[in-house]
Amino acid sequence: MDLPNTFVPGFHDESIVKKMKYNTFGNTALKVSELSLGAAGFSTLYGAYGYDSCKLALLKALKSGVNYIDSAYWYGQNVSQQLLGEFFKEIPRESYYMATKVGRYELEKDRMFDFSAEKTRWCIENNLKTLGLQYIDILQIHDIEFAPSVDYVIENTLPVVVEARDKGLIKYIGVTGYPVSVLKEFVEKSPVKIDMILSYARLNLLDDSLKEYLPYFKKQGLGIVNAAGLAMGLLSEKGPQNWHPADENIKNACKKARDYSLENGTQLSKLAMHYVYNQPDIHTNLVGMNTPELVEANLDVLYNGVTPKEEDVLNHIKKNIFSELPLNHWEENNMKWV
Repeated sequence: MDLPNTFVPGFHDESIVKKMKYNTFGNTALKVSELSLGAAGFSTLYGAYGYDSCKLALLKALKSGVNYIDSAYWYGQNVSQQLLGEFFKEIPRESYYMATKVGRYELEKDRMFDFSAEKTRWCIENNLKTLGLQYIDILQIHDIEFAPSVDYVIENTLPVVVEARDKGLIKYIGVTGYPVSVLKEFVEKSPVKIDMILSYARLNLLDDSLKEYLPYFKKQGLGIVNAAGLAMGLLSEKGPQNWHPADENIKNACKKARDYSLENGTQLSKLAMHYVYNQPDIHTNLVGMNTPELVEANLDVLYNGVTPKEEDVLNHIKKNIFSELPLNHWEENNMKWV
């Protein structure tokens, strides 16, 4: 297997990196690792985190061949990016692709979202400065369903992002959101080429509605990032944070699945990630990992899968627990975030 462009002799171990699968990221020049590192957990967004454990997680991921990192100002109100900026001082720039975002900011409801040209320009400058980078590989417009409209984003946010690309401050343009239909609408309406989409919590053991849109996104030559394979904690052993917008039916079903997994000698998170890693047409699966143990656990599932018994448990959960849900997403409740 060919080594990726992000391979750095002396930093990487060639035999370890060669285990990782790399995919051409849509029509871009990037070849991204099948597993990528989500840095939302480098903040309190998903509970406690540690400086040293985050650093070790990043180093282990990169040295294991992961070459795609994703963060945002929203993650801890710049804390995630601040940590990455510190860690990057000791890491070769050519060893990773950095993806970050504009559009979502503070905890206060009236300051959480701002898709204006002025704020977007400020955020691009802030992200570069905080991360300590000369350029960002992918800049995404964050959760566009919360903008006044898709047209507002196209008229106000997008021109500033294009300006940054033309100046060499960013390389590629992307968009993120929960309703996949809104991502499609944005790509259709955009007057400039959009390079990638990040869809979160829409292709996992609970909800696979992203599949309906994959043929369109592939036809457009988009890089496709599948994020939140554990549905933002619903499919984890700890369960979701109290801010999670899913309704009680979904939360209860996930608890039932969690308990059933444990009763049968396995973990729901392992089954859920095995399901995610076996979905076709995804260029990279973005996984929140803020400890080296989490990195190791995800690499183990990625490379080794699950046992036949665990596969039976997974199929039971999908067929007998999640299939009974009247609704397996929370688009109607998504505004609970704000």
